Amino acid sequence: MDNLTMSIADHNAVGWRFDNTYSRLPNVFFMQARPATVREPKVSVLNFRLADELGLNLSVLSPEAAANLFAGQLLPDGCQPIAQAYAGHQYGHFTMLGDGRAILLGEHRTPSNRLVDIQLKGAGQTQFSRRGDGRAALGPMLREYLISEAMAALGIPTTRSLAVVTTGEQVYRATALRGAILTRVAASHIRVGTFEYMAARQDDENLQVLADYTIARHYPQLVDAPRKYAEFLRAVIDRQAALIAQWQMVGFIHGVMNTDNMAISGETIDYGPCAFMNVYRPETVFSSIDQNGRYAYGNQPAIVQWNLARFAEALLPLLDVNQEPAVSIATEILGEYPTLFQQYWLAGMRKKLGLKTDEADDMGLIQSLLDWMQTSRADFTNTFRDLSEGLPTAERYQDSGFQTWYSRWQERMSRDGVPITEAYTRMQAVNPAVIPRNHRVEEALSAAEQQDDLSVLHRLLAALTSPYQTSVDQTGYRDPSPDDGHYQTFCGT
Repeated sequence: MDNLTMSIADHNAVGWRFDNTYSRLPNVFFMQARPATVREPKVSVLNFRLADELGLNLSVLSPEAAANLFAGQLLPDGCQPIAQAYAGHQYGHFTMLGDGRAILLGEHRTPSNRLVDIQLKGAGQTQFSRRGDGRAALGPMLREYLISEAMAALGIPTTRSLAVVTTGEQVYRATALRGAILTRVAASHIRVGTFEYMAARQDDENLQVLADYTIARHYPQLVDAPRKYAEFLRAVIDRQAALIAQWQMVGFIHGVMNTDNMAISGETIDYGPCAFMNVYRPETVFSSIDQNGRYAYGNQPAIVQWNLARFAEALLPLLDVNQEPAVSIATEILGEYPTLFQQYWLAGMRKKLGLKTDEADDMGLIQSLLDWMQTSRADFTNTFRDLSEGLPTAERYQDSGFQTWYSRWQERMSRDGVPITEAYTRMQAVNPAVIPRNHRVEEALSAAEQQDDLSVLHRLLAALTSPYQTSVDQTGYRDPSPDDGHYQTFCGT
């Protein structure tokens, strides 16, 4: 285990099956890269459940071998490390970017024949680092691990986290922090910004190569479709509308919805200053750098449409050889987004309220509840969970405004003609009892960073594993912090 490449025996024992399709694209899409040497890698957390899903057997590795593998010190046979090129609109401003601190080891083929990216985040400088050190700190990497796994448990499309290892070295941000590397698993790391990169280079030939590759990988039903690229745009818009509606259903705030943080696959990607809303306030924003609230909870649906417009602009040369009809096609398809999002959101909210049928006034019923929640500063998650568990008895539900709404809701449910217990059961399947409460996340990260105590993190992960079921593991994890209004998150770059 002292060489930089895993032996064939070790490789076969773990079960890696690399098939690196992206690195077979033209060189303009990436640059060769190699993880930096680190002083003393040590495992912080391994995701054995995810490894099993991927067909990987991590139990054959010693702790030292696992640490070296996920710190990039031992490279699995068959991987081809690269840094991907992309651009992005960051807070509305266009920048040429690329993987400045992430290295794609390659694509692993799972037992179900699914192709997934295996990426090391925080693995050192690449040719895209732009004066950055290419490193990552332990706290942000554990945050991504924690939140991405919570999102997966909630049933929301997301990248996953396979491991976090410390490097035995410090990284310097505002202060000296413990260095760490996250292993991220994704359907792919193709972003809106990847298309923007080709468009900015005015490289129509490789733009088409990228589109064809992405369609084959993520939208294979469109490979032989007429007007393939228009249908590709439509399909991406549909997936993003569905994804953001799911974010809104659980109060998730991404925090940095730049176009380089928007995956074409439709997965949630890049968990930086993310957090979950507690008190229902559409203007909620936690990120320390989002001072104008561009990416606030209530703005997320509109920001997705703005990002999709940038994607459509990049695709214009493929939509028609002439710009005017290309713009007309893109504009028409983009115009479908508001209706799509509204349909996904309304369907999700009906489920949260146990409604089985559709009625014209359902939107009014939903909005009335949200208005009461905002006025009374009610907790978003707990309100819906309390409704799903029967008649709420807490003092906050005794005011006349809520009681009037509650009677209206009960009457509406009665028109569905199903037993109320059945409605409550359906509601409990979509209204989580537990989410990653911000103070609990900080408690876990602080214990890991400052005391090298990962037990707090593991208890929180256990509580988040089955968020729609009430269990003893959730004791103490359902209540929000009383001073959450002053909570801030930080990007960690």
